[in-house]
Amino acid sequence: MNCIVVDDEPLARKGMEMNIATVSSLNLLGCFNSALAAGDFLRKADVDLMFLDINMPELTGLDFLKSLRNAPLVIFTTAYPQYALESYELDAMDYLVKPIRIERFLKAVNKAENHLQLLRKETPKTEIEKFEDDFIFIKADRKFFKLYFRNILYIEGLKDYVIIYSTDNKIITSMNVKSIAAQLPVKFFARVSKSFIVNVSHITSFDSELIYINNVEIPLGQMFKDEFLKQYIDGKIVRR
Repeated sequence: MNCIVVDDEPLARKGMEMNIATVSSLNLLGCFNSALAAGDFLRKADVDLMFLDINMPELTGLDFLKSLRNAPLVIFTTAYPQYALESYELDAMDYLVKPIRIERFLKAVNKAENHLQLLRKETPKTEIEKFEDDFIFIKADRKFFKLYFRNILYIEGLKDYVIIYSTDNKIITSMNVKSIAAQLPVKFFARVSKSFIVNVSHITSFDSELIYINNVEIPLGQMFKDEFLKQYIDGKIVRR
């Protein structure tokens, strides 16, 4: 993956260079001390992944990402944990808090690599073909896949794709999160952020910021929090 580092602190940039050097699949194209300088470079170069600081002069990392039309995958690197939820609302791959541990860095890079591989695949257009009371048929690659609602764990949106994670497999569709959310039965599913839909029967635990399904952390977005908590706590959503 071609990557860049955007951070106004020289020591932080040096630390990221050292971390990147430990991963053979990463190709560092450049380091930039401001979002404006990085923006000029992104218009000319093919960048797959950007390690982006948040608190920077002139333009913050969050505002910079919002301004990009065709942004690369982003891993935020910051000393401030309080922006994590907002970063996930912008489809960030991960959020690393400084000082960054190497094992946490590697986990974030692996996640980005997996997503990039999915995006690069020649994935046929997938569509929801039929709904029943407890399952759906999804047509993909000239086949019909039967997915029981009880087996769907969660659904993740990534740019123009949606990945449906189930207990058996995962299916990639060209639908966006908003479209599939409008078609799923609310008694089973709840949209909890801009990028995630969860099957509430598989929720292990949750707090005011995160939902846990097994070992997966799913952000609870500010726009969706009140409705989710109201439905879940009031018992209006069917549980397993």
